Amino acid sequence: MPALNVEFSDRELEDLRQIAKERGTSMKALVREAAAADIARHRALQEGAEAFRRFFSTHADEFAAAFPDDEPPAKSEGRAA
Repeated sequence: MPALNVEFSDRELEDLRQIAKERGTSMKALVREAAAADIARHRALQEGAEAFRRFFSTHADEFAAAFPDDEPPAKSEGRAA
């Protein structure tokens, strides 16, 4: 299995030791769990953003009608002919 060497400051390392001790786990397991949780959170945020983009795209006309002041000006607006 591939591994990753990660450097921590003395303070961070002491904090990790303390947290691992309090949780009754190893530092390796603690760091792996934190990384896995961050990966899951990142994936969920990406999926949520994509769901929002799809929803907004599907309902773009409704949003434009409901919030006309938030619509960008048309390309031809504000230009001298």
